[in-house]
This record gives sequence, C-alpha cells and structure tokens, in this order.
Amino acid sequence: MAEIASGSLMVFHPSHKATLHTWPMSSFPPNISSSRQKQRGQVRAMASPISAPKRETDPKKRIVITGMGLVSVLGNDVDTFYNKLLNGESGIRRIDRFDVSDYPVQIAGQVPDFLADGYFDGNKYQNLDDCWKFCLFAAKTALQDANLSPQVLKTLDRSKMGAVVGSGAGGSKTLYNAVDALLKQDYSKVLTSYYPNNIGPALLAIETGFTGPIYSISTACASSNFCIYAAANHIKKGEAQVMVAGGTDSGVIPSGLCGFMACKALSSRNDEPQKASRPWDKGRDGFVLSEGSGVLVMESLEHATKRGANIIAEYLGGAISCDAHHLTDPRSDGSGVAACISKSLKIAGVSPEEVLKKYLVLATGELRKCSRDVHTSRRFSRGQWNKEGFQEPARTKDEWNKGKITSVKFMKFSTCALTLRVFVNIYAWLSFFWQSMIGHAMGAAGALEAIATLKAIATGWLHPTINQYNLEPEVTIDTIPNGKIKHGVNVAVSNSFGFGGHNSAVVFAPFTP
Repeated sequence: MAEIASGSLMVFHPSHKATLHTWPMSSFPPNISSSRQKQRGQVRAMASPISAPKRETDPKKRIVITGMGLVSVLGNDVDTFYNKLLNGESGIRRIDRFDVSDYPVQIAGQVPDFLADGYFDGNKYQNLDDCWKFCLFAAKTALQDANLSPQVLKTLDRSKMGAVVGSGAGGSKTLYNAVDALLKQDYSKVLTSYYPNNIGPALLAIETGFTGPIYSISTACASSNFCIYAAANHIKKGEAQVMVAGGTDSGVIPSGLCGFMACKALSSRNDEPQKASRPWDKGRDGFVLSEGSGVLVMESLEHATKRGANIIAEYLGGAISCDAHHLTDPRSDGSGVAACISKSLKIAGVSPEEVLKKYLVLATGELRKCSRDVHTSRRFSRGQWNKEGFQEPARTKDEWNKGKITSVKFMKFSTCALTLRVFVNIYAWLSFFWQSMIGHAMGAAGALEAIATLKAIATGWLHPTINQYNLEPEVTIDTIPNGKIKHGVNVAVSNSFGFGGHNSAVVFAPFTP
C-alpha cells in the first residue's frame, strides 16, 4: 500500500506588509486565526536582504511545460478537472464496480464512464489494465495539448524523446484477476504481462516511436514527482529534448479497498460520500481511495521555442531524498522532508528570502508530514500525521484490534513548524487540500497535483478545501475553506511522500523569457 500524498496549498498574501518576525524551528508560531477575513491585511513578514541563487539560463537546460493530460474522477480533460476543483465539486461516490454491501467502507473515487476512442485501439488493448489505459489516454492527450500529434512527431528526432511514468501498484486489477483465475485453475486468464509497472511507458513508446529514456519509477505515492524529477534531469543532461512524465494508478478493486480497510485508514462515511474527505476537520475519519492518471510534457526551452510551442509554465528544479528511518513511520521531527524542500529550492534557484521578498509563496503538496502507515502493530508513543489533515489518533495493538481509539495526541512537529524549517520568516499562508474533492489517487496523486498547481499558476485562481466544518483548534493556517479565491502565483512547490521514507519536491513558476 502507498501512503497518502495529500495536497495543500501554501500562499503568502501579496498585500501583506513587511516586518521581521521569526521563531525557533522546533516551535509553533503564535496563534493565528484560520479565518481569511481576519488574516488579510494583518499578517506581516519580511525577508532578509539575501540574493536568490542563480537560475538556469541555458535554453538547452531550461525546462518548460508544454502539455498536460489526465484521467480523473472529475473528468478527463484538464479544464473540466480544474473548473470542478474551483467550484468545490466532489467526485467521491458509492462504489458500483463490485459488490460492497458487506464492506464497512463502500465509497471511493471512481473514474466514471471512461472512453478512449480515437486515442488507442480498444480491441488491441481490450485486456489492458485500467491503470495503463489511463496512462495511455493521459499521455496522448498531453501530447495533443503540446501540439505533438503523430504527424508532428514524425518530423522530430524521436531518439531524443522519452517517457517516465510511475505507479504505486501497477496493474493491480490484472494481478487480482490472475490470482482469482489461478484459484479457479483457469490458467488461460492469467495475463501477467499486463501487470508490471513499466507497461505504461513501454506501450507509449510503441505507440509514439519514442526511443529515448523509457521506464517507470515506483516509490509509492511519491512516484509521480520522482518521475517528473527524473525526466527533467534527462533533459538537463542532453539525453532528451522532450519527456513525458507523470503517474498512474487504478486501485479501486476489492483487494485494494480491503487492504486499507484492514488498517482502518479509510473513511466509512458511506451515507455522505461527498463529505467523507475532511482535511483538518474534527469530524474526519480517514481518507478516501481513488484513482486516475496525470501526465506532463516537459521540453527544453530551446526545443519548445524552435517549434513554436505554447509554454504553460517553467520547471525550475526539484529534489528527492529518503528518511532512512522506517518503512512506514516518518521521522518525528520532519527533518527529511524539510531538507528535501530546502534542496529543491536551492536547485531551482529560489531562496526562501526571495520568495518572501516577492510576497508570494505557493506550495501544493504536503508541507506537513503525512503518515506512511497510520496503524502498525507496535505501540505509538504519539499519534501520527493523518492522511486527511493533521493526525490520526494514537493506538496500541490491543486497542486497534478492539476498535478502540485513544485521545488525539499531536506531534511536536506541526504543519507550521515543518514549514518554518524552510520558510523561517513565514507565519501565515494559505493551504488547500484538493483530495477533499477527488480522494487519494496513489501513484497518480503527485501528477494530478502538479496539474492543479500549473493551472493555479496559469489562472491565478486557487481552489478551496471543501468539507471544512469544524477545524481543529491547532490549525492556524487559512485553509481556503469551501470557496475559491483569486491570487497570483510566483513560485509553486509540489511535494509528495511515500512508503519507504521517500520524499520529493518539484518547483514550478510562470514562464518568463
């Protein structure tokens, strides 16, 4: 199973005036109202006079985003997806693919009425796992968005084009069906060739003729960001001029659902599925399983300019790291995450001081530590970060087996404190949680989040966190509750974390020639 890769948006208000205020990194900031009305015009910060690191200027090494494609529970085109996010629409429904009448959890995010007519041969791939169908569709629509049609591709050097698309579970439905077939001794239905994690990019290479770097990365819920980071490095090294990068997963199947039910990590708000995902809310009771795919087309600026491509935004840099601590338990001080974010900013040529000087910070992803496995058999001396907001209650094995819950114990390392390890002068920001509307898409989560981030950059509109009814009193950030806001974006940091202690952060910004 993969950890939740939640989405949170952190934005510094451009209207804020300047004054100096800092805290020790291990401490919480002063109590700040989460009300946007109370915050606006009252919160202040100032950057120290430090110049930003130099950014890349070589057009061969500058990387731009020229196309986006997706499959999601809110629709299968980017504009529909983001407009529904802005409107606060939920894609969570009662599961209708298999009988869940006896399950304690009966809701999920399912991609509705998926059709790929015209994008690949349905007869040729009739047995293909949905995970890879989603991948092919998202990748081809991203290429279409980038004006890289099959006819155009034939005129370009495809030895300098590649794809890195990750997945947390791969063709899990194929594997599930294979096990079922083996139990019934129906060996002809064991289609193991469609299960491995590399199937998506391999099929895309066959479909497009790409002969550059083609592979997959599986780092649980950090998979998409790892792929974006790797794809960018291929371009920077001159190994590719165009890379397709992202993630895909389709784990809404009995075994996937039951696995998370077994560790009691899922919301069981079956009567109100659209209100089930409640980040930072006192009434939250777990996360919601989902699925989908997200893909970006990344190009060197030189290549994009030469062919007259429309540039959506620029990729400034990124970083990856490992906690080297525990397979599922995150470091309690969040040092691995903070170091990864800091490194990504350094590589991107963006300093925290520079961000503050521009009076704007935007970060989608987790600027708080998420639980990699909320419930293990060993006793927790503290609660762990909730996949839906702050934190799950601490539990012991006996309490867990009996279904009893102890009182919530918040970790010392809060959202605010973790952020302060990087942005030491910030003490107010906006933070959204897009999974309140679409659930957790596992290996696809980071790529879907990246697309939402890029749309925020392009439109200047930030979508809300829905289902905000009764926030935890410890939440001192503006969560953009239940309604979108207009806000310009200068810098975006998208973070994802996965089982195995995998940390990742990628940095985007509006493109300037």
